[in-house]
Amino acid sequence: MFLRCTNRQKDGKAHRYGSVVENRRVSNGKVVQRQVLYLGEINDSQRESWRKTVEVFEDGRSSSRTMALFPDDRLVEINDEDVVQIRFTEVELRRPRQWGACWLACWLYKQLGLDTFWSERLPPSRKGTHWDLMVQALCCYRLIDPGSEWRFHRHWYDSCALPDLLGAGFELVEIHKLYKCLDHLLEHKRALFDHLTQHWKDIFNATFDVLLYDLTSTYFESNPPFPEDDKRKFGYSRDKRFDCVQVVIGLIVTPEGFPLAYEVMSGNTADKTTLRDFLKKIEGQYGKAERIGVMDRGIPTEEVLQEMRENDPPVYDLVGTPKGRLNRYEKDLTQRSWQKVRDGVAVKLLPQEDEVYILAQSQDRILKERSMRRRQLKRLWARLHQLKGMALIRDELLLKLGAAKQQSPSAWRLVQIDIPQNPFFP
Repeated sequence: MFLRCTNRQKDGKAHRYGSVVENRRVSNGKVVQRQVLYLGEINDSQRESWRKTVEVFEDGRSSSRTMALFPDDRLVEINDEDVVQIRFTEVELRRPRQWGACWLACWLYKQLGLDTFWSERLPPSRKGTHWDLMVQALCCYRLIDPGSEWRFHRHWYDSCALPDLLGAGFELVEIHKLYKCLDHLLEHKRALFDHLTQHWKDIFNATFDVLLYDLTSTYFESNPPFPEDDKRKFGYSRDKRFDCVQVVIGLIVTPEGFPLAYEVMSGNTADKTTLRDFLKKIEGQYGKAERIGVMDRGIPTEEVLQEMRENDPPVYDLVGTPKGRLNRYEKDLTQRSWQKVRDGVAVKLLPQEDEVYILAQSQDRILKERSMRRRQLKRLWARLHQLKGMALIRDELLLKLGAAKQQSPSAWRLVQIDIPQNPFFP
């Protein structure tokens, strides 16, 4: 085993990459090299710091003596008994595992009191299955390197230090038990959120005055029919997979990202029908309070917004204004002056009865959208020049122009195109 340094020239600069390599003799007598551990790029400052770690101070000398970091041709002779001599060619690296991230994940898990919470609710089964440890292993996996249960079972568990930290072997990730473990959590869903909410108040001083509510969907590549109570349905797909069944997922979080409630709904659930039930869920679980809900314009209806304002105490809302209503207040907003909120962000306020309309302007957002339109315009302009040089009939040209418009919709509005009337030009 030895340390291999690879040099690479990039952008006129030399880069050095280190890796730990071992020699293996194969059946035909040849020796092949296998990379055991990749150390990444070693810059000059790292190289000097490594050199300092092997400086030897000898009795009778005022200065240190730097020894070779990995001597491969000889054994360094040092008389100092406090120095440990290592023959690196005889060092073996066996089963390297990720330890630091796993330890930190387990520490955070205990800080939130989840180990005690689940041990009280998920005792070991009659066959000795430790469901509480399985939940902890899954949480650490989701936090460190999210993936499927099959990947966790097949590869990831053996490459980390969780077996040592949890004191459990491979029986903790038996594939069928991993899937079954998730079913055991559903009945404790409300108690879990109550527990987490209390700990977030104590540890992070979190408040729950402002709540963010949004919906997403996830699809399944499976074919119906399904049982009547199955939530997999065809509906509006945010993933543009209208050919697949899906479920809709609703989530309420704080501005800091702490989740308060979630719900999995049928795939054909309309966004505007979900808010009322979620408000009742939050009120029933966390009590009544003056809260502010932040959501997209397509989620609440006027009826639900009125119910929120008439609630005791009222639930305020910050919702995107429908585009059709903006024309009504365009003139009044134009006459008002901008008020600076912070660097690069300014707003205009327009009070109307019990509502306040806010027109926000962000310089960063302006620059971002301008850059996006510029990239689209360059792509569209290049495509139009390509089409100009092609010998196409009118119908073929229209099809290709339609495809170009679909790829660059924002830039298309900035270009004027004249279509010839002769179907057989040129």
